Amino acid sequence: MESFVAKDRIDILRHWMEEKGLDAFIIPSSDPHMSEYVAPRWKTRAWFSGFTGSAGTLAVTMDKAGLWTDSRYFLQAEAQLAGSGIELMKMGFPDTPDCVKWVVDELSGHGKAGFSGELFSVNEAESMIRAFSASGLDTDMTSDPACLMENRPSVPLDKVELYDVKYSGENTFDKLERVRQAMMAAGTNALLLCALDEIAWVCNLRGTDVKCNPVFVSFMLLTEQHAVLFVEEEKLDAGVREYLDANGIGVCGYGKVYEELSRLKGLTVAIDPDKTNYNILQSLAGCEVKRVKSFVATMKAVRNDTEKAGLHEAMKRDGVALVRFLKWLEENVASCKVTEVSAAEQLHKFRAMGGDMFRGDSFDTIAGYADHAAIVHYCAKEDTAYTLRPEGMLLLDSGAQYLDGTTDVTRTIALGNVSEAEKLDYTLVLKGHIALARAKFPEGTRGTQLDVLARMPMWKRGANFYHGTGHGVGHYLCVHEGPQAIRMNEVPVALLPGMVVSDEPGIYRAGRHGVRIENLLLVEHDQTTEYGEFYGFETVTLCPYDTECMITSLLTDDERGWINSYHERLYELLSPMLAPEEAAWLRRKTERI
Repeated sequence: MESFVAKDRIDILRHWMEEKGLDAFIIPSSDPHMSEYVAPRWKTRAWFSGFTGSAGTLAVTMDKAGLWTDSRYFLQAEAQLAGSGIELMKMGFPDTPDCVKWVVDELSGHGKAGFSGELFSVNEAESMIRAFSASGLDTDMTSDPACLMENRPSVPLDKVELYDVKYSGENTFDKLERVRQAMMAAGTNALLLCALDEIAWVCNLRGTDVKCNPVFVSFMLLTEQHAVLFVEEEKLDAGVREYLDANGIGVCGYGKVYEELSRLKGLTVAIDPDKTNYNILQSLAGCEVKRVKSFVATMKAVRNDTEKAGLHEAMKRDGVALVRFLKWLEENVASCKVTEVSAAEQLHKFRAMGGDMFRGDSFDTIAGYADHAAIVHYCAKEDTAYTLRPEGMLLLDSGAQYLDGTTDVTRTIALGNVSEAEKLDYTLVLKGHIALARAKFPEGTRGTQLDVLARMPMWKRGANFYHGTGHGVGHYLCVHEGPQAIRMNEVPVALLPGMVVSDEPGIYRAGRHGVRIENLLLVEHDQTTEYGEFYGFETVTLCPYDTECMITSLLTDDERGWINSYHERLYELLSPMLAPEEAAWLRRKTERI
C-alpha cells in the first residue's frame, strides 16, 4: 500500500473519531478470535496504516499516530510507513513506551480513548480500561472504524471440511468427552471456545477462511450435555451437518453468538481471558464466568501416535521437495534469472508434486537474498524482488500443509562465494541451533529455561536476535500455535512429550545479510533416573545444512558428529524416494565433515 493512501486513511479515521467524540483510537491486528493471521474482513489495521505484517498495533490521536510492532518487522514497517505520518514504535526496546502509556501521555489526562471490544482479549481490554481510568480518561469500546473500509470483505463463507480420524488419531466424540472432563474438573459446567485452531481440533473439521491456516471462523459452546457451533450455515454441506448431528453438535449462525450468549442464565462458563474477546465476556452477564488457561490448547499440543506418525511422513515428503528445490536452485541460479519470487514459486511446485496430501503453503515463503535476508519476515514482491546471483547467501523460510502434518523449515543457502563474516554468523547460528536440538532436561522444564542454549554461541561474540527461538506448530493447523514456546520472556508452560516446537536462532545484519536455521523438534521421553523423568528432542525436519557456509574449525567434535549423524539419517530416509541423480546430489551434500 502506498504511503500517501495510508496518510489519507488516517485523515478519514480522525474525521470519524471527531464525529464519535474520540480523542484517540487503538486498532490491533487481531480478529474476534484473537488470531495471529486473520481473514481479509478483519485486516483493519493494515487498511489504515499500510503496514501488512501479521503483528502490529496502530494508535491514532488528533495530531499523532504510532505503529507498534516487534523486531521481525522493523525493516518492513520502516519501508511501509514511510511518508504516512505514522511513527514506528519498536517493541522490546527500553526507550519505546507501550501503546497504552503513549495514548495516556498524549491525551494528558483529558478526553476519551476508544477501541473495539471485539478485537481485544478480555485481559487486554481490562488492562487498558484500568490504565485509562487511572489517568482520568473515558473509554469507548463500542465503536469500530472497520465500517470505513472501502468494499470491506464479508465474513468468509468457504465450505468446512471433515478431517478424517485416520489423520487426527482421535474421534470427535472422545475429544468432546476429554474436554468435558477437564471442564468439570475446573469447576465449571460450560466452556466457550473462541480460538479457531482449538475449535477445528475438537470438531475434527478444517476450513480455508484464513490464508495458509486450515481453520474456519466460528465460536463453540460446550455444556455437560450439549454443544453448539456458531458458524454460518451455508458453510456446511449435508455431510458435515450429518457428522455434527451424529456427534451431538448443534449449529447456530456465526453472527448470532453475542445475542445467544446473552440469553444464557445460571451457567458457570470457563473462558480463556487471553483468547476470548471482551464483547463475549460482556455477553455472558447472566452467567458466572471462570477464567482459566485453555486446557484444549494443551490437549491439542500433545500429539498422539497417529499424529506423530503422520508428521514423520509429512517431513519425508517435504524433505524430498526441499532436496529437489535445492538441486534445482544450484543448477539454475547462474543462468536462469531466478528471483526471490520465482524461487518461492518453484519450491511450491516441488511440494505440490507430493500429490493429494499437499494442501498448500503453511505461510507465505520468506525468500530473502543478501541484505533482504536481514528483514526477519521479509515478503518479496515482483517489483522489488532481487535477482539471485551465484554469490552470497539466500535465506529461505518456508512450510507446507499436508493432511498428515504441518511443516516449517528454514535454511540459509550459499549461492556461490560466501564472505568470512557470513560464514561466521552462519556457524554461530548453527552452534546454537545444535545446542538446543541436543538438550536433555527434567520434567517440568519450560522453553524459557532452554532459550539460552540457542543464544550462547552468538552472545559470546556480542550478537543476538530479538524474536523467539521456538514456537509450537499445529497438526494440519496453524504454523504458529501454543501454548509451548522457547523464548527469552517467561512462558509458564512445561514442555511435554508429544509437543512440537521450532528451533530457529538467527543473526541479522541490517543492510548486509541475515542467517536463520530452523528445524522442528518433537519432545520425547529420554530416561528415568532417581531424579525423575528426563526429556529430549527428536529432530523431525529433513533438509541438509549447507556445509559451504560453515567454519568447521569452530565446531566441536560433538557438533560435527551431530551434523554427520543427522545428514546420514536424512540420506537414508530420503534417498529411496529420489531419482538416482537426485540421490547422488544429496549424497554429495551430506558427506561427512
